[in-house]
Amino acid sequence: MSILGCAADLNLAARFSASKPGKITFLTASQIHMSAWVLPDHIADVLPCEARHIEELRRELLDMARCYGYELVMPPMLEHLESLLTGAGEALDLQTFKLVDQLSGRTMGLRADSTPQVARIDAHILNRAGVTRLCYCGPVLHTRPGVPHATREPLQFGAEIYGHAGREADLEVLLLALDCLKRARVHSPSVDMADARIVRALLDGLVLSGEQLANVHAALAAKDSSELSALAKNFPGAVRQNLLALVQLYGDSAVLDEAEKVLQPLPAVREALSSLKWFASRLSGTQVTFDLSDLRGYAYYTGARFAIYAQGAGDALVRGGRYDEVGAVFGRNRPAAGFSLDIKALVGVLPARPLHAAIRAPWRDAADLTAAIAGLRARGETVVCALPGHESEVDEFHCDRELIQVAQQWVVQAISQ
Repeated sequence: MSILGCAADLNLAARFSASKPGKITFLTASQIHMSAWVLPDHIADVLPCEARHIEELRRELLDMARCYGYELVMPPMLEHLESLLTGAGEALDLQTFKLVDQLSGRTMGLRADSTPQVARIDAHILNRAGVTRLCYCGPVLHTRPGVPHATREPLQFGAEIYGHAGREADLEVLLLALDCLKRARVHSPSVDMADARIVRALLDGLVLSGEQLANVHAALAAKDSSELSALAKNFPGAVRQNLLALVQLYGDSAVLDEAEKVLQPLPAVREALSSLKWFASRLSGTQVTFDLSDLRGYAYYTGARFAIYAQGAGDALVRGGRYDEVGAVFGRNRPAAGFSLDIKALVGVLPARPLHAAIRAPWRDAADLTAAIAGLRARGETVVCALPGHESEVDEFHCDRELIQVAQQWVVQAISQ
């Protein structure tokens, strides 16, 4: 009989032995339906080749952030729900798994986005004066996939800069994001930009419920003119006209000139358009487009925002921008800008990396061979010992060299192809 020793399997075995109260019957694997260990929808194991790519990329992105002066933080996987969600909007609430803390009885959440946590660290724990640069990388959990076929367990990498209200901070995180994609070997990325201040300025003065505002935002993001027209039928004529014009304002830099002509000349709108032109002028060599009705993402954006796309990726690889109000609930309403990306999604659009070069060594219980292998590993080499009877098996490593004994000395030589 095959014993199932895992605690989760004990519960499963107990269900099958309900006819014998007080006694747990251990079942063989053949007695348990295969669905017992099938993973939930949009949750998957990561196998060696992809896992290596993900881990190598994680290290490279963190190193790139460090080159810009960003310090690594590691927020917890779960927190009290109000800490995770305050100020983040309904979208993040719906994406968050919730559970009850058995110690306190309070409702907790498994993080669906790390930005509110990093804002809490900046505002409540570090509490530094001046500029603070922080980066992070860790799993987040989503109740539903963000886009079709996406994982519900992204590996989120991001960088945040706090304490500078000027657009220089926005540009810095945008350039860092582009350098991260370059390090990941993404070719010819394109940047699409918008600014949350435009819609906010056009709607300023209107009394709208949260549901009405969300519906307007959704219609704008979907470029649904008929739905937007119905939602805005009771709005002042100028507001309705401007909202409908936004739906058509997407494309290259000519869009910004057109926006200056057709939108109300409100100070916030003029400032937003000027900033977008400034960003575009500093991204030479990168394709830049604009979509002034793009309101996708969580509700905390307050200024310029960007999405970065690449050939072969159905959705944006990176999203970021300015979100000055995200830390207000933690006692410090600090200027903030940043971005995040899912390393798993990024790896999914990149070509597979070549196998890691390694040295094949024989297995032998000999002190001189053990010392030779230890010396090679100390120098950073991967040495794979071929266990007896498994000398010809192929695995994750490409053994292009071998360790052989020549004149009582162990030496490394290339394996002839």
